[in-house]
Amino acid sequence: MNIGGVTVRRILGAALLAGCLAVNVPARADEPRREEMAIDAAAPGRPFPHFWERMMGSGRAALSLRDSYRQDLRAVKAATGLAYVRFHAIFHDELGVYAEDGVGKPVFNFQYVDQVYDGLLAAGVRPFVELGFMPRALAARLDYHPFWYRPVVSPPRRYAAWDRLIDAFARHLVERYGLDEVAQWYFEVWNEPNLDFWTGRPAQTTYFELYDHTAKALKQVSPRLRVGGPATAQAAWVDAMIAHAAKAQVPLDFVSTHFYGDDKPVAGGVPSGPHGAVCAAVRKVRDEIAASAMPHLPLFISEFNATFKAGEPILISPFMGPWLADTISRCDGLAEMMSYWTFSDVFEEQGVIRGPFLGGYGLIGVDGIRKPAFAAFAALHRLGEERLPVEAENVLATRRSDGRLIVAVWNGPDKEAVSEVPPPPLDVILTLRGIDPEASGSIVRVDAGHGDALGLFREMDSPTYPNASQIEALRQAGEPGPPASVKLTGSRLDLQIPRNGLAVIEIKPRQ
Repeated sequence: MNIGGVTVRRILGAALLAGCLAVNVPARADEPRREEMAIDAAAPGRPFPHFWERMMGSGRAALSLRDSYRQDLRAVKAATGLAYVRFHAIFHDELGVYAEDGVGKPVFNFQYVDQVYDGLLAAGVRPFVELGFMPRALAARLDYHPFWYRPVVSPPRRYAAWDRLIDAFARHLVERYGLDEVAQWYFEVWNEPNLDFWTGRPAQTTYFELYDHTAKALKQVSPRLRVGGPATAQAAWVDAMIAHAAKAQVPLDFVSTHFYGDDKPVAGGVPSGPHGAVCAAVRKVRDEIAASAMPHLPLFISEFNATFKAGEPILISPFMGPWLADTISRCDGLAEMMSYWTFSDVFEEQGVIRGPFLGGYGLIGVDGIRKPAFAAFAALHRLGEERLPVEAENVLATRRSDGRLIVAVWNGPDKEAVSEVPPPPLDVILTLRGIDPEASGSIVRVDAGHGDALGLFREMDSPTYPNASQIEALRQAGEPGPPASVKLTGSRLDLQIPRNGLAVIEIKPRQ
């Protein structure tokens, strides 16, 4: 895939704007670039909710019953602010949810559904329930999606039977977990009906019919249950979804859609920087909501990543650190939650994963080996709850409620993420105004030398089936290590960040 590199632009000379001075000093080709910037730790901030880490996607529902899935889930939960998990195929026949007896009467079985949701709740996360796909006994046609696990993506044969399934499913959840709990979940109708996940024709009209039946059935169980859609790919149909719900007076509690870094830029979106199309698409959707009959609807990007191609090398590279930081910076304030796809390589859409570093979407790879994306999420979790004004494009300055200053700085993202070309580093000189003169500092890094096991894997001759000792060594290499102390010279801090590197600095006031 071709991801354009970026040269961060700076205003040369002295330019003070809203508490941050940024100066870029060009270097010769054989020298590091240098940036100088000042951050005012006492400047007024604005709320900075951690929208990027509250929800993540995963492999289909049945995979959540595996111990490896649950181990990865607990690891991600411990390192981030994860609160919701979304996956496909809660109605797939492998879970045995729906059948019919000899006279066509529905037979429901929620044994595995209970095990799926019990496992999430035991790990301290809630389900963002994607309602799909179609049980074979209920399908109008056996239209199979090409995913390895072969979900049926047809409309229902009878909508009355679909309504009974939704009613029985929702009532069972309320009876088992209590309405106060289930009212904190979200129910999203289907997945990407504008692609080959839905074979109703015309696609939008028939999806709206499915949505109407589903939303009404859920609200009949309780008006407190939250339902939304259209869960489309490429930021599509949101304006039409809202217009339809308003005209038909159908419940719509939120809107959801997906976008990936290498999706085609949407009409009206203007990409900025490498993979900038993600936040341009999110802004386009937010503007559509604001201009609609329901201008205050929450927006959930229920899938995003740098690429929709599962085999891309960037998914196992330090590229993901600066890419994620850049995306967070640009998308801030546009969506209530953005769901990274996915938290684990316990994932089988293209078949069984074939090795530890074959480009799965997950933060954690086969055998619990953590990728640089995991380290990036863990590092960026340290950011505070207030965002401070910063002019520089590659800096996020935040403040915690206890007064600590947390600053993320990155170098990239660079399309040559896994090449052997020596990385051009970035020298950063931070002047930190408004801090305790005796404050202490620490730093967490994510780069080729921190939180990246790929180099060690190559030294092992890239084994397809690592043995136990190799797995343990790779797990250790995937750990970025504890925060290192940094020395401030007065209010100045000097850093060097390699290409595709991310650094998160914490400045702690004197106790």
